[in-house]
Amino acid sequence: MDMRRKSNEAPKLAAALHLERRTADAGAEGIARGAHERPVVTQRIGFFLVPNFSMMALSSATEPLRAANRMSGKPLYSWHLISADGEPVSSSSGFSLLPESAMTSSIAVDQLFVVASIDVENYRNASVFDFLRRYAASGRPLGGISLGTMILARAGLLDKRRCTIHWEALKALADEFPSLTVTRDLYCIDGDRLTCGGGTAAIDLMLDMIARAHSRRLAADVADQFLHTRIRTSQESQKMAIQWRYGIEDRRIVNAITLMEQNIERPVPVQTIASLVGISPRQIERMWLKHFGMGPSQFYLDVRLKAAQKLLHESTSSIFDIALQCGFTSASHLGRCYRKAFSITPGQERASRANV
Repeated sequence: MDMRRKSNEAPKLAAALHLERRTADAGAEGIARGAHERPVVTQRIGFFLVPNFSMMALSSATEPLRAANRMSGKPLYSWHLISADGEPVSSSSGFSLLPESAMTSSIAVDQLFVVASIDVENYRNASVFDFLRRYAASGRPLGGISLGTMILARAGLLDKRRCTIHWEALKALADEFPSLTVTRDLYCIDGDRLTCGGGTAAIDLMLDMIARAHSRRLAADVADQFLHTRIRTSQESQKMAIQWRYGIEDRRIVNAITLMEQNIERPVPVQTIASLVGISPRQIERMWLKHFGMGPSQFYLDVRLKAAQKLLHESTSSIFDIALQCGFTSASHLGRCYRKAFSITPGQERASRANV
């Protein structure tokens, strides 16, 4: 009889032990799930728009944030447009955007980027500089996208920091602020200062931020959404590789063109360039005629004229100043070369651009 009672109680004991284990496992799972599913803290990113800002740069900065929310299924980010007076701001392409607030009544953001593009040469808005200084004093991250870096520099917020800017404005920034450490990097993160060259470089900056805050896997998933098949590192060059632009592989030619592009204001004699890249003056003449159908001196002149053309389109500098910036001795010297190359004078070029 004792044996039968033991036999009957054994299944009950086993069932009780199984139920206890299931209850314990469920409790542990619930604790783990609760720890994993912590409330999401949405990071609020502000974008201060300067008139004539780049829509390309703004989209490149905001779209990865939207995609990060979508791919994670969580509100990781929100983005907010701010302007000096709260009024609509026109982009360089003519589209206007209505900001969420003015800087005087700005919503609280965890991070702020200044987005600027062309026509910032004479931008000196003291109230904007004061606003940016107050924001920086809070210790929150502050950045510049494209020529937004120039605005931060004028507000005195890049002292003793490494920074970058769109390649067309590198020289202008270095000339105006010779004490700054200006790099040619795609983007630059130095403590709580973030700067980038603009355009699609803003995608890579945001992907870096997403990877740091969340995971590299999420950053890769976001990149895939934009067919951005390779996340570029911060140190990569802003300009397309010379090999791709000119369809050449010879490293000596690549190095020679690099020297030309880096020495616009003070042209280097072709003989010196040849020596620096390890070829003779005769060789460089033959190589340029073979690859470009012109001599290296004419090629170098064309590089400088194209630089002048960009400045005529995108700056308010006088023609005399542009001539000096591009290695010409005077405005008339630039004018003669310009008319020969483009069948139009620098003044006519600027006037035609103004009428577009």
